[in-house]
Amino acid sequence: MTKARDTANIVGGGFSGTIAGATMEPTGDTAAGDNAAIGFTAAEGLILTGQGSTGDVTIKNDADALVAHVPTGTTGITFAGTPTFPDGSIAVADLDIDGGTDIGAALVDADLMIVDDGAGGTNRKATMARLATYMGGKITGGSMVYLASSGAISNAATVSFTQFDASKYDHYEFWFQHVIPVTDAVTLSGVTSTDGGSSYSSSNGDYHYGGTTDASGLIVSLTAVGSDTNEFGFSGQFFLYSPHTSAYTYARPFAVYMHTNGEVYTPGGNSPQNTVSARVAAEDVDAIQFAFSSGNIESGEIVMYGIANGT
Repeated sequence: MTKARDTANIVGGGFSGTIAGATMEPTGDTAAGDNAAIGFTAAEGLILTGQGSTGDVTIKNDADALVAHVPTGTTGITFAGTPTFPDGSIAVADLDIDGGTDIGAALVDADLMIVDDGAGGTNRKATMARLATYMGGKITGGSMVYLASSGAISNAATVSFTQFDASKYDHYEFWFQHVIPVTDAVTLSGVTSTDGGSSYSSSNGDYHYGGTTDASGLIVSLTAVGSDTNEFGFSGQFFLYSPHTSAYTYARPFAVYMHTNGEVYTPGGNSPQNTVSARVAAEDVDAIQFAFSSGNIESGEIVMYGIANGT
């Protein structure tokens, strides 16, 4: 024989509803001033209302440890642990990153992003390095790709670039913008490295230019660059051809600059053939360093581009 549950209807005394066995079924709503109340409405269902100094509603586990609570006077829920949601349950429309803090720095390979793997609904993390690899795979042969910038140069002895990658680029192009020497009447050249910039070849005879076998660097400007008033330095392009191949590395500038006499010159002066130069060693060049023949680089900027290979 099944024993019937004991039930009681209670009205008044601060409670309206039914107590049936181990359950309590309130039938009235709670009020804003309630210290601790349980209520029910047909529209809202079960209602918990509280009023505390730090939280209005607090949920604890069987060890009396905080699980979640509604801070006093707020409409948000604070979780003590990490909430668990079913996979795929958070829609894109529910994400809002507008209030996030800016990274405050350039993106690096180790930074993370979230991708929908194959557009199949499975979200995974990926590093920015994967994005760089993906974009590199989309670059067609012959494309010019930005690689690096010196930034605003300020009284620097040299400017070096080590962003060489033979798997992606066949040739390199450097753009000079008003690169001015501290010392008046000096030439501009580049020296190459095969160990990523740890050391550079700079002895006479390491380089040839325009029928000359006695040079200590690739020619950027053969004649004197001025730095006096209204002499605004060197501007233009400098090309480095196939530095990674087992052959000599060729180079040539296409630029203009203010000569020390105040006139506008080309890199070779009156002899354009003198602008061509080469590193006369069959080696894999993977870094270059620019400097004036005497004194520092006062100001300007140099930007490096790679010409993508066709493989």
